[in-house]
Amino acid sequence: MKAPSDSHAAGADPFARPHVHPAVAFYRAARARLYVRMVGSFREPTWIIGDSLFPAFGMAAFVLLYRALGAPAAYETLAVLGGILSAYWLNVLWGMGTQLYWEKQQGQLQLYFVAPVSRMAILTGMAVGGVLTTTIRTVVGLIVGFGILGARVPAFDPWMLAFVFVLSMVALYALGMTLSSLFLLFGREAWHLANALAEPVYFMSGLYFPLRTLGGFGLVAACVVPLGFGVDALRQVLLGEAARGLLPLDTEIVILAVLSVGFLILARFSLAQLERISKNEGRLTQRWQ
Repeated sequence: MKAPSDSHAAGADPFARPHVHPAVAFYRAARARLYVRMVGSFREPTWIIGDSLFPAFGMAAFVLLYRALGAPAAYETLAVLGGILSAYWLNVLWGMGTQLYWEKQQGQLQLYFVAPVSRMAILTGMAVGGVLTTTIRTVVGLIVGFGILGARVPAFDPWMLAFVFVLSMVALYALGMTLSSLFLLFGREAWHLANALAEPVYFMSGLYFPLRTLGGFGLVAACVVPLGFGVDALRQVLLGEAARGLLPLDTEIVILAVLSVGFLILARFSLAQLERISKNEGRLTQRWQ
């Protein structure tokens, strides 16, 4: 006669996984991907130098140009903010948009699709890790802009600045989540697309000049890539009317919130489509396809 515990063990599924609440699984998956992103980003010294120092050169050039032309001091601060935020756009392109394509080339993409967690959790961990590592590297831009070049800002509300920054990052990296799915579908063209989107977005987002200068075109461009509204809103928080904002600050905050929700929904839909193609056709996980 078997003991009750033995009979229970004999009827149990040896492959059954312990039940984990979906929210807990989401958090654990995001945290695990965040850890990989944080550790991996500091393993290549040349990337650290390139991501932190090179954007400061372009920023310094515009600051010195405005100074040589005798432009108001607010324009120098405006260029410093644009140079600092340009690092986030590069991270969205190369750290988010092309990431799934690199994972495919390294033979790891199939692990994402068979893992019993949400793919949105994986991308969320990548996005949060990207924001943190880029923020650490923008310290170089802050030192160059406000320390060496002497750009200044008047007194501002730090809580409003933090709120607008977080909202801008959510909108920007939600766009990066969507791009990661699209770039994977484009395959080998992902590299060329990332290169092609860098400089035009700098221009359309008004990184080194007031976005208002572009008029209606700037408004349309900012509605497509939220970097423009993010830069413009942060300038208004720091410089007030001297920032020459495109729209009132409250309006830009509402638009950034709408873009955040819209891009998150679009990213979820794109990932669902990728998962469907991966399961039905099995071609997404094949290299060079």
